[in-house]
Amino acid sequence: MTAIEPYPVALDDRISPPRPRVGLVAGGLGAYWPQFPDLLPQLRRSSERVAQRMRDLGADVVDVGFISDAQDGAVAAERLREAGCDVIVGFLTTYMTATMLVPVAQRSGAPVLLINLQPTKSMDHASFDTGQWLAYCGACPLPEMANAFRRVGVPFRSVSGYLEDERAWQRIGRWVRAAGVRAALRRGRHGLMGHLYPGMLDVATDLTLVSANFGGHVEVLEFDDLRVRVPDAGTTEVTAKLDQTREIFELTGSVDADDLDWAARVAVGLDRLVEDFGLDSLAYYHRGLDGEIHERLGAGMILGASLLTARGVPAAGEYELRTSLAMLVMDRLGAGGSFTEFQALDFDRGHVEMGHDGPAHLAISARRPLLRGLGVYHGKRGWGVSVEFDVTPGPVTAFGLRQDRDGRYAFVAAEGTVVDGPHLTIGNTTSRVDFGCDPGEWTDAWSGTGISHHWALGTGHRGADLRAVADLLELDFVEVRP
Repeated sequence: MTAIEPYPVALDDRISPPRPRVGLVAGGLGAYWPQFPDLLPQLRRSSERVAQRMRDLGADVVDVGFISDAQDGAVAAERLREAGCDVIVGFLTTYMTATMLVPVAQRSGAPVLLINLQPTKSMDHASFDTGQWLAYCGACPLPEMANAFRRVGVPFRSVSGYLEDERAWQRIGRWVRAAGVRAALRRGRHGLMGHLYPGMLDVATDLTLVSANFGGHVEVLEFDDLRVRVPDAGTTEVTAKLDQTREIFELTGSVDADDLDWAARVAVGLDRLVEDFGLDSLAYYHRGLDGEIHERLGAGMILGASLLTARGVPAAGEYELRTSLAMLVMDRLGAGGSFTEFQALDFDRGHVEMGHDGPAHLAISARRPLLRGLGVYHGKRGWGVSVEFDVTPGPVTAFGLRQDRDGRYAFVAAEGTVVDGPHLTIGNTTSRVDFGCDPGEWTDAWSGTGISHHWALGTGHRGADLRAVADLLELDFVEVRP
């Protein structure tokens, strides 16, 4: 099968998430400096190189310099505490005592990553003296740090390698990305608009648990907050939204002009809602009755919610707050993340068919997404336009948030491959995913994790990245494998 690139959705208003803030502290034992005058300058150069590589990974680096004793460590700890970092990187350039870094870890309030990157792949054993060897001795204090951190109750993770070791930097980059996702959750403002879809017990979320597990803020909204903004959509704004829609979507002959105009007006109202409340994500649902305004608003959300999702403001229907958060995580990892549930199992081909009616992440569509007009939304009230596409063929990851009985969240993920095959043409997103095993057995294993019936589907195999995010959040990570 020839690989198909994602459809290029051109959005000038795609948001630029804040860069993760990385606190960097490098150190070594001060007793060495007078004994080996060339050692400290070499280690400082290594530290400068690490800082630059961190910036190249997309981080804002708070570099507190080089510490040589416990007093220096205490000063660095206060500076990093005040900086509000998303992750603290302790660079073990040579041997150093645990008392130099423990205060940094305790006071910063941020996750800790210890890195041991010696100058090159190996020493020149025949020519090296003691001072040159000490520049390769960053591994020596790592067990000491691990022991001390464990005893004082500070979680940590580590990466060992050499200064230009790309495998090590891939692992470090994973932690930096994870810190960025953690920051997005900690600082995020998540809209929850309308009410629970009646009877969906798995979807119901205690809003306090979002703050307890992630931080951030849930803004409780009424559909009236949208209602008062839609009439203000001027002709110029609506025309621009319609032009954008025709540029991005292929419109089928079933699209009614009045329904499309209404969807564009609602989309403009949604843009204003997101801006006015400073939202980073949105989950919504409203049933409504007999074609009144709230029902029409709820039925007109799909276009605007899909455009928001492609901009980096994930929007999920059916009041699925935890799935909109999962979509946010996937988006910040560069995976897209589209609103998804089971649709059917194809035992002839060995595929799991999954997708959803409603909003979708347009940037991961295999081809130009369709807008299809529907006379009725299945299981919901109203009518109008809906999005239809399949995710780009290739590696994908299904990812959702599980809420346990004790209120703790857990990450649940599975890696598979989107493959070709027949699709329904009913205005839904639908993807065929091959998980490398019998689709019925996989479905039982996935459901057995306790995941809700919605999740995010994103491009790429993201299990390692998601495991890193879960680690920084101190959450369980469950991976479903064949």
